[in-house]
Amino acid sequence: MSESWIVGINPVEGALNNDAERVREVLVEHGQRNPRVHELAEKAKALKIPVHHRPREQLDRVAGEARHQGVVALYQAPSLAGEQDLPDLLEKAGSDALVLVLDGVTDPHNLGACLRSAAAAKVTAVIVPKDRAVGITPVVRRASAGGADRVPLVAATNLARALRALKDAGVWITGLAGDTEQSIYTIDMKGPVALVLGSEGEGMRRLTRETCDFVAKIPMPGSMESLNVSVATGVVLFEALRQRSER
Repeated sequence: MSESWIVGINPVEGALNNDAERVREVLVEHGQRNPRVHELAEKAKALKIPVHHRPREQLDRVAGEARHQGVVALYQAPSLAGEQDLPDLLEKAGSDALVLVLDGVTDPHNLGACLRSAAAAKVTAVIVPKDRAVGITPVVRRASAGGADRVPLVAATNLARALRALKDAGVWITGLAGDTEQSIYTIDMKGPVALVLGSEGEGMRRLTRETCDFVAKIPMPGSMESLNVSVATGVVLFEALRQRSER
């Protein structure tokens, strides 16, 4: 486990609402008049979390380039889950298992946005390769708008092995790529499924792609050849939800 600073009103609120036991202290800017900051301070006190009022300069140092809005919180981040945790997660989800696999998404803003969509779609788990994982950094947490607290992030030592474990558990795997004719709208996503997206530059790695049951694309009749990975994640996750609502 490691400690990091959560910066800004919404990220601090998300941590207090969803993972308060890991918040070690809250710092509030001296003279801060924003009522939301005062509400957060009172919530932290009610949860027996130390609240300290500090000069703006101290919050500036802690926040770095991020905009702290008068409040920061020291957070003890949990270790990422591992491949050994997948069977329990899948068993609990049953036929509703919906797994997101991000192969090479290392930009913290993109990872945070993907976690936000994953939380909104009630994803069972998000799997990333351990050697290319960003982890839950302050930037990821801020971009996730609370999603980082609501969906398990699994760091797989061997991604291809983790995908094979999904298949052995009855999960059908669809990878997204632009160089295929099959559309995501023709893939059956009503049962236990995993959706795999690669990095924007390189896409899925070869071994990852070969492990997929299907490879499909998001049809784009316009002049753009690709979407930002976090946008593509939202599109395919909510197509899966649309199909599942028709079961």
